[in-house]
Amino acid sequence: MTAPKPTLRPADPRFSSGPTKKRPGWEFSVLAGAPLGRTHRGGAPKARLAEALERTHAVLDLPEDYTVAILPASDTGAMEGALWSMIGARGVDVFSCDEFGRRWTVDLRDELKPAGLSTYEAPFGHAPDYARADVASNDLVFTWNATSAGVVIPDADWIPDDRAGLTICDATSAAFGMHLPWSKLDVTTFSWQKCMGGEAQHGVAVFSPRARRRLREFRPSWPVPRILQLFEAGDDNAAIYEGSTINTPSLLCTEDYLDALKWAAREGGVAGLAARTEANFAALADWVEKTAWVDWLAKDPAVRSKTSATLVFAGPELADKSEDERWAVSRRMGALLDREAAAFDVIPHPKAPAGLRIWCGPTVDADDVAALGPWLDWAYAEAMKG
Repeated sequence: MTAPKPTLRPADPRFSSGPTKKRPGWEFSVLAGAPLGRTHRGGAPKARLAEALERTHAVLDLPEDYTVAILPASDTGAMEGALWSMIGARGVDVFSCDEFGRRWTVDLRDELKPAGLSTYEAPFGHAPDYARADVASNDLVFTWNATSAGVVIPDADWIPDDRAGLTICDATSAAFGMHLPWSKLDVTTFSWQKCMGGEAQHGVAVFSPRARRRLREFRPSWPVPRILQLFEAGDDNAAIYEGSTINTPSLLCTEDYLDALKWAAREGGVAGLAARTEANFAALADWVEKTAWVDWLAKDPAVRSKTSATLVFAGPELADKSEDERWAVSRRMGALLDREAAAFDVIPHPKAPAGLRIWCGPTVDADDVAALGPWLDWAYAEAMKG
């Protein structure tokens, strides 16, 4: 197997699924106005945090009565806070199909152990059966876009408007990259290091009025560490919605997020960002369709993620090889592409099947995705030489 080394490289070779590349045109000078060396509790720093909340609300086109808070420890911290502070009022159905979603299953099953817990898991590349949700009685916990499996929830038709419990949605590789059905979501968590290309460690949670009511009226039976306590967010006018935070945020990271939000607004808000994602995915799909040695991990197009596009080997060359041997090819491809500065960070999550994972979120440019395909062909041919 041979393939010529391409002459045209992607202008930006960063295709990591998180943290993701900065928005087009980003440079360090956008951070020059950050109010560093100051307390986050007042003045310009708090105003910056409040602006980040307001701009998040506007870019995501949230319902007017939904509120936004900045929380510690990235999407993980935001989801953990929601689970530890809000679960236990009624039974729980939790759905997972990748490594990250399974973390919420493990937390609920092995740590919190709420009464009436039902778990629904699917293997990598497949979606759980959401129709099994007990919407008449239970809270629902799920991941909108499974980053390590390349699987997305196709719609929210299975969630009724008159549901009994809350929906708690991990949307970390979905928010800003695709449209979300906000009327179906009560607690939605994400980090700004995914679709917005921000720096790590900051989480965001969006609360519906139903979620804030739960926080006002319910306390779980277990002790909740301060870092995970969201009870103050039950007040519609809580300080956390005005720029106060549970612990000290990075004002440098906040400045970077503000820059990304301003860029997103110039792109047309979430509609423009989703259109960029669609264009990036289409460029990758064009290459996959004409490439015999690769295929989608998610075989069903309806549940195929358009942000964390995940691929597996499909050619006869590896048909009788072990998963370890397939992973060796993935790693060799990654090293070759890195050495050539043609693509960084395109091998899958370590617990996913061997293959490739190409981030197609909104900060990526479609021209770079199109230029990537020939390099993947070249790297595969070279890696198969051993």
